[in-house]
Amino acid sequence: MTRDVAIELTSSYFDKGDFQSELAALVAFETESQNPDQSAELRRYLDEAMVPRLTSAGYTCEIFKNPDPRGGPLLIAERHESDDLPTVLTYGHGDVIRAQTDQWREGLHPFKLVEEGDRLYGRGTADNKGQHLINIAALEAVIAARGALGFNSRFVIEMSEEVGSSGLPEFFEAHKERLSADVLIASDGPRLQPDTPTMFMGSRGGITFDLTVDLREGAHHSGNWGGLLADPAMILVQALATITDARGQINISEWRPDSLTPDVKAALKDLPIESEGGPAIDPNWGEEGLSPAERAYGWNSFAILAMTSGVPEAPVNAIPAKATATCQLRYVVGTKSEAILPALRRHLDECGFEAVRIRPHDRGFFQATRLSPDHPWVQFAVNSLRKTAGKPPHVLPNLAGSLPNDSFTDVLGLPTVWVPHSYRSCSQHAPDEHVLKSVSRDALRLMAGLFWDIGEGGCPPPN
Repeated sequence: MTRDVAIELTSSYFDKGDFQSELAALVAFETESQNPDQSAELRRYLDEAMVPRLTSAGYTCEIFKNPDPRGGPLLIAERHESDDLPTVLTYGHGDVIRAQTDQWREGLHPFKLVEEGDRLYGRGTADNKGQHLINIAALEAVIAARGALGFNSRFVIEMSEEVGSSGLPEFFEAHKERLSADVLIASDGPRLQPDTPTMFMGSRGGITFDLTVDLREGAHHSGNWGGLLADPAMILVQALATITDARGQINISEWRPDSLTPDVKAALKDLPIESEGGPAIDPNWGEEGLSPAERAYGWNSFAILAMTSGVPEAPVNAIPAKATATCQLRYVVGTKSEAILPALRRHLDECGFEAVRIRPHDRGFFQATRLSPDHPWVQFAVNSLRKTAGKPPHVLPNLAGSLPNDSFTDVLGLPTVWVPHSYRSCSQHAPDEHVLKSVSRDALRLMAGLFWDIGEGGCPPPN
């Protein structure tokens, strides 16, 4: 009944191949939340994979219908040990991004786990089935070693994260008392470097929208009408060029945050940003005067995700009637989300581009969140991870990407600590998604140590 026993149980679990076989079983569920044809698979994942596993670990489980008809079901699992103990809420999502089956390289398939060297390939290995499997297995190891967790545990698994966590805030609001806790400890996203644990305490927010110039009905012959009809693509690209300068620095004042404070700068100082297998950073892109880490985690970034005008796959000699660009702003705390699109509208009008229409996407996006690295729960987790890993973790005030952390902070009022179990080159949301075996084994040990330490006492007192 020691910390080392719990950690070694997770090592044995991995070394015997149990993690790989259990992950393969989870990957086989074709839980594409963006594909309406797979809606039944979302419920089946909870019924057949999660409920039996958590029930056998002493949790009571209940599956709920999503309050948003666009969203999949949700699971709440609870293990209550004592009213005097702290309560830890844990989270995972069982839905995955679209499979993109025909784009995976030969020998791979999104819903079949394939092991090659240090990699385990399959959709959901990194995002997020492998990550919540690691946390469940770590909780089981602590129960096996101690006979109890030493704290109360609540687990939420949603099936709609890849469509913007539809209904999650409303569900949390309706079940706020049942989901009350002292802290969220969960896993999603990547480590900064594969060989070093990472923690983050929030995420950048994001908003996606289309900019469209629609001038007339139908295209017209460029020989007969060139120079006489306005070109929507030319108008659109010039409008886009006013949003940033030539190196991508944002020109809209409301989109420039004021929250890159000295303490945030200090937290980001010297954090690595490039990793093996990832692309090289463009040194002359983004906000001048900021380090790469400050640009990624402490600043806002604007991106043009896609553009169309005419028929790109079969161009003809005609001036098109319409041009559209799909755009996205990733933003940090300090940016007023409700002011983002009104500020863009004012900016475009002031620059003479009243013809450009703005259409926000129906898919909701997450708000920006951040927790101070000095928070007691953050320091507790840092010390636990350092003890297990033998070195300090990388600590980020917030993730560069987005996830539904705002539902935990704004609705449930929780401090949030995320310990990711993937790495930045995992091909998340792309063909050939994979997780590293070395990171997975290490993560199992880290989480067993962290959950053990919470049950051992010395964590921040219960709310």
